Amino acid sequence: MKPFHRLSFVRLSTPTLLICSSMMSGLAEADPIPDESKTVIPKATLDRLDQQLDVTFANYGERTLQMDIFRPKEESQALPAIVCIHGGGWQKGSKINHRKVAQALAAEGYVTASIDYRLSGEARFPAHIHDCKAAVRFLRANAEKYGINADRIGAIGHSAGGHLAALLATSSGVAELEGDGGNAGVSSALQAVVPMGGQTDFMSARNREKSATAEIWQKFLGGSQEELPATYRLASPLEHLDESDPPVWIITGEKDDSSTHAEALRKKMDEFEIENGLTIINGAPHPFTVRQVWFDQMMEIAVPFFDRTLKKD
Repeated sequence: MKPFHRLSFVRLSTPTLLICSSMMSGLAEADPIPDESKTVIPKATLDRLDQQLDVTFANYGERTLQMDIFRPKEESQALPAIVCIHGGGWQKGSKINHRKVAQALAAEGYVTASIDYRLSGEARFPAHIHDCKAAVRFLRANAEKYGINADRIGAIGHSAGGHLAALLATSSGVAELEGDGGNAGVSSALQAVVPMGGQTDFMSARNREKSATAEIWQKFLGGSQEELPATYRLASPLEHLDESDPPVWIITGEKDDSSTHAEALRKKMDEFEIENGLTIINGAPHPFTVRQVWFDQMMEIAVPFFDRTLKKD
């Protein structure tokens, strides 16, 4: 299996919207990847990475949380870091579910960390975002140890992880969302974020209706939007957005719900003149990272975006 091909982008100097289809893919026509092939990271790519698995980054009494850290072997200087956040409706999944994303990004010159966070069966919101922020603080506090440029940290996540990545992007400095997972006083601010297939407006009419019957929403937040508007507002990335927030690029599947396009969030980012964009992967469903062809197209968007925002001079 060949590694993904890169798609070139021009540098963006103003907020912009870009919708891509599979016709924009960099996949070679002479060597197509079948839609049904599962995502694989080539052994040659893995051989170029150092890895440290099960690194504890947060402590809550006897409860600990771990991350898997990846870094290219040939790089000796401090590199930008990217926190990788798995999905699963906030109630299932683990760091292994976003490991391939972390490995593929690490091969492009990043220190990446695929993280665990407490799930809804164990704790309700805001525990999930507390853990994500603890992961960011841990990497920043231990930047020298792991060869990280502490001033350039990003995040990427899918589905529930996409929501949490977006919330990381917009909630720097929101005390209720910081938590006490460790490294208090260290900033959890990010410099670039790629939310994929996630919700960004919890106060929308669509999500009010969804939360009235969806068990995963009520398990995550403790009830419906109508019952707990303040909690839903606290969990909503759109509600926290201000002019100090980092660039955000949304990626979603064509067959996913249109609410994952983050239209209200992107419109408000335009008003603040924050770089943002949208890529819709042609023919892809909600869980698009599991198929090689869609995974490759996602990486063709995410890598140039992170290169532009995290590796800039």
